[in-house]
Amino acid sequence: MNEAGKPGAADAGRTVEVTASDLPLHCPMPGTPVWKMHPRVFLDIAATGDVLCPYCGAHYVLKGDAPKGH
Repeated sequence: MNEAGKPGAADAGRTVEVTASDLPLHCPMPGTPVWKMHPRVFLDIAATGDVLCPYCGAHYVLKGDAPKGH
């Protein structure tokens, strides 16, 4: 939590580009520093092409085509 009591201040407004090879998408992503960790949440990005993480506010954007069947 930040000073205002809101989770996710560290990533709010951050945009992360992902591709079909990153699906199924989850946050935090591999390689995230320990201090930025939160419970893993799977995010449905295939339907709209972008999604916000409910924990940290990171904005994920799908680049390229979503795989068929997703």
